[in-house]
Amino acid sequence: MTVQDKAGVTDVEPGVIGKGRWIERWTPENELFWESKGKSIAFRNLVFSIVAEHIGFSVWLLWSIVVVRMYGTFDDSGALVAAGANGWALTASQGLTLLAVASGVGAFLRIPYTFAVPIFGGRNWTVISALLLLVPTLGLAWVVGRPDTPFAVLVLIAATAGFGGGNFASSMSNISFFYPDKAKGWALGLNAAGGNIGVAVAQKLVPIVIGIGGVGLAMAGLVYVPLALAAAVLAFLFMDNLREAKADPKPTARSLRHGHTWLMAFLYIGTFGSFIGYSAAFPTLLTVVFERPDIALTWGFLGALVGSISRPYGGKLADRFGGSIITVIAFVSMAAAGWAAVTGVQSENLALFFVSFMALFALTGIGNGSTYRMIPSIFNRLREDKGDGSDASFLDFKRQAAGAVGIISSVGAFGGFAIPFVYMWSRETFDGSIVPALQIYIGVFLVMAVLTWVFYLRKGARMANV
Repeated sequence: MTVQDKAGVTDVEPGVIGKGRWIERWTPENELFWESKGKSIAFRNLVFSIVAEHIGFSVWLLWSIVVVRMYGTFDDSGALVAAGANGWALTASQGLTLLAVASGVGAFLRIPYTFAVPIFGGRNWTVISALLLLVPTLGLAWVVGRPDTPFAVLVLIAATAGFGGGNFASSMSNISFFYPDKAKGWALGLNAAGGNIGVAVAQKLVPIVIGIGGVGLAMAGLVYVPLALAAAVLAFLFMDNLREAKADPKPTARSLRHGHTWLMAFLYIGTFGSFIGYSAAFPTLLTVVFERPDIALTWGFLGALVGSISRPYGGKLADRFGGSIITVIAFVSMAAAGWAAVTGVQSENLALFFVSFMALFALTGIGNGSTYRMIPSIFNRLREDKGDGSDASFLDFKRQAAGAVGIISSVGAFGGFAIPFVYMWSRETFDGSIVPALQIYIGVFLVMAVLTWVFYLRKGARMANV
């Protein structure tokens, strides 16, 4: 249905709102529509998308701080010296396993969550995904008071925290439809940062709330039950579904045929995968490497906070200078910060280690924003190469880009699964040292910098300066 404004200009209205808050027509690239109504509607959806995603990220990383209280103290022979909270006595390997599983399930769920937006609608799925957070929060509250629970059951319950990780993919895919290309970097950066900062909030909030109400560790889960319900209600009342985004999932499947989708997924392991993996493991590293659980509980949240705040600026820099150049700089700088962290471990310098990780977190945030900004630019180039110039072709590649965002975020998030296991392997293989793990990360960052330059920055490359 086409709507005319008072000046007789067509296609500048958002269209008819149908049943269930469906917007039938959405044209953000139309400057007149965007400035008159589109921007305010998009911003409203962005705000409440951030709220839901924020709670999702918080739930996803709840275990990163809860396990710090569940570690036992062991002597050199491996005998238990003292139990942790509620009688738990987890080893470092068990704690890292819980963190890896929660991260891995969240990464896997990003694939179906991506397809959920075109099937159910962005607003509808935000409501559903927020309600699903009741499973991990109530599960955590139940199990932490039962130290005799088999470890396999504990792992299963920790795995449900992955529901919170899946939220990101559907949220980013949905918001990408609301904004024009010129504003996508900043909008997606804000959306991601608002979600990512939930990690920092959870890591700061949990040590405080577990002393409230006399229920101890269970409060870590219980405090997020009303917040998840609130996120669902707010999404129901204030968000919209876009008919344009409610297509069949085939464009998302078609995005998998492009090699650039998989290359960007690999690069995203280095940016977001590093962020979520480091966020999950950082409090544990402070506890088991430097034996400072007090710092882990008090200041461990700073890494996730710094990484979250820096993310929209990575998108903004990419909007101005191009995503590829910012991404290369981020990877090279991450390698340098990683080497400083190695020096901190080898010299037993906690201050150097802490500052190095703050730099790593900031750079992962910048890289997150710049790599995400590259995706729509790459699909615009693909449309120029393979599209037929029709409106249908334009919309198809736009939908492919939105689908690719979800797929790339899913593959990239598996970095959060791999990083804790690499730390665990390093400690078990090299007499408790995490230095080999850090050295592996440094090498991976340099490889990713080279790949970004070859395919997206090198003069003569088809996708140069995306």
